[in-house]
Amino acid sequence: MDALERRDTETADPVDGSEDTVLGRARRALTVGIVSVVVLIAFEATAVGTAMPVAARELDGLSLYAFAFSGYFTTSLFGMVLAGQWSDRRGPLGALTIGIGAFAAGLVVAGTAGAMWVFIVGRAVQGFGGGLVIVALYVVVGRAYPERLRAAVMAAFAAGWVVPSVVGPLAAGAVTEHLGWRWVFLGIPVLVVLPLALALPQIRRRAAGPVDEETAATFDRRRIRLALGISLGAGLLQYAAQDLRWVSLLPGAAGAALLVPAVLGLLPRGTYRAARGLPSVVLLRGVAAGSFIAAESFVPLMLVTQRGLSPTLAGFSLAAGGATWALGSWVQSRTRFAPHRERLMTAGMLLVAAAITTAPSVLVPAVPVWTVAVAWAFGCFGMGLVISSAGVLLFQLSAPEEAGTNSAALQISDALANVVLLAATGTAFAALGGGSTTVTADGHTGAPPVAFAAVFLPMAGIALIGAWVTTRLREPAGEP
Repeated sequence: MDALERRDTETADPVDGSEDTVLGRARRALTVGIVSVVVLIAFEATAVGTAMPVAARELDGLSLYAFAFSGYFTTSLFGMVLAGQWSDRRGPLGALTIGIGAFAAGLVVAGTAGAMWVFIVGRAVQGFGGGLVIVALYVVVGRAYPERLRAAVMAAFAAGWVVPSVVGPLAAGAVTEHLGWRWVFLGIPVLVVLPLALALPQIRRRAAGPVDEETAATFDRRRIRLALGISLGAGLLQYAAQDLRWVSLLPGAAGAALLVPAVLGLLPRGTYRAARGLPSVVLLRGVAAGSFIAAESFVPLMLVTQRGLSPTLAGFSLAAGGATWALGSWVQSRTRFAPHRERLMTAGMLLVAAAITTAPSVLVPAVPVWTVAVAWAFGCFGMGLVISSAGVLLFQLSAPEEAGTNSAALQISDALANVVLLAATGTAFAALGGGSTTVTADGHTGAPPVAFAAVFLPMAGIALIGAWVTTRLREPAGEP
């Protein structure tokens, strides 16, 4: 019996089969608590984009608008690495508690800010907390649930995004209009109390403490230094990308010099070449999330500027994706599909590639505009198969004492791929005339369709690379 099997045996409860589920009596409070945390984070993530323009305008900080987003991302990277170290050596309870506290504190600072720089500081504190929370939650799943239940928990995490993805922007718009943008930030911290009251006692019982007592008091200082390097490097690169002056090449070069070795040191060895096993799982997470999110970011703009849809209708064209994403996560959680998980993930990436390829077909006026909504629903179904399954495979391929470090690597791959591919697609879009996009009364635009094609078709190609990576997720026979 290996270490992971021993962990499964230790966390299993002596209950009958009807109770031994994620919502059975033994784990109900834990599941409801941690999924509620995900729901609240999802509400914040989907609502903040609606309130942010109003906040920046009122704080006279439109020139610093992008830093409100990049500040969150930069500090979240450091939080992810720290949470991995913390969870492996002392258990996820401390990282989760401090992370939620920092997330809530950042919301309060942002919601009460009187100047844009204070608002950005609040977003940075919030990002640090968010990085701690997401990795700690993954470690909780690995420690507190036996292997047969982990896919179901991942499906529950995905389902937790469905309602926020649909309701979040609408609710934030209503709150911003009637109560003010500050309440979009200040309303969430109060709601965190109930999930904490449900989850923390169960986490203390099932997942507290180190796996290996010998390493409980030590942190890998090298990884902490690399975490600082990746955060500072990402911040400098984002500053250079937003400044767009020749002098910004200097911080851009310094950022790359810090970021590249840090990434190579923090991700599993062989990730960049898709080595079999864990490195390919981590790589796939970035490839899937980066290609899909980069393409999705341009869908509403394409529908508004090329087909004359209102922003609301353009946004609703993606609404069904939340439900199909959750459906894909539910499918991969079924026990009968477990032996075929890699094939499901291959099918998922092919669906993602097909959706991204189909989306720009609406650039042809004869193609019905609802084609995008249908294609994106299938693409989100594929993402549900891939993203949740990647989390399940991560735990299968990780020793218990490495779950935190590997979970952090998974999240870092996701975050960095999003930033790099969004920057690449944005540059291509602008270079081909997309930066001059203007909407006329009849819905036409000055941006050439080729600018949108230059976004979607390369991302479809990267998604196809992801389909190949799914063939390398298992270690060769005979290796541990």
